[in-house]
Amino acid sequence: MRQETPARAHLKGLLLERNQTPDRIEEIDREIVEKFQRKVSMLILDMCGFSRITSSHGIIFYLAMIQQMESAASPAVEQNKGEVIKQEADNLFAFFPTPQDALEAALDIFRAFEAMNAVVPDERDIYGSIGIGFGATLVIGDEDLFGDEMNRASRLGEDLAGQQEILLTPSAYEALPEGLYHFEPVRFQDLGDETMAYRFLGRLVEGSAPPS
Repeated sequence: MRQETPARAHLKGLLLERNQTPDRIEEIDREIVEKFQRKVSMLILDMCGFSRITSSHGIIFYLAMIQQMESAASPAVEQNKGEVIKQEADNLFAFFPTPQDALEAALDIFRAFEAMNAVVPDERDIYGSIGIGFGATLVIGDEDLFGDEMNRASRLGEDLAGQQEILLTPSAYEALPEGLYHFEPVRFQDLGDETMAYRFLGRLVEGSAPPS
């Protein structure tokens, strides 16, 4: 069994106390917010092609590709003021001070993939999809993130973004500096629910018009 970290144990204790003392819910909620809540931008990367690659080459081959992905993505995260907080299967989760930091990391990750793909056999080419969010989030030490924007960014990166595509939540998009990047708004419908996002299209050259 994985040993519980101090941060997770602290949160678990507060939640247990919250469940056992309903008259102190507001007080305990304030303590949780004060201890763990931060306004951060999160990046969720999902590798593409799991079923196809595993079927054709086997799970060990794909596990080796996951390690290859992490080796390429982690430096890009760290060089853009970010921290990789966890990796689950072929997903990588990181957080940053701002959405611009997260977006620049996403672009560097894809550039690292392209450089790696240029020197490995085609069957080992790595591609990903990325979702980026921004907002109040519970940051549990260096191991987990919880919050609405985390959920939204995970849905974008894991379910809705295409290969080598970056999608931002509206909150992340609105917090970017103006005049640097070009996006298009996109809407996704799923079982009657609509998800709004912004698809990254490229950088804007100073003085130029957005691509048509």
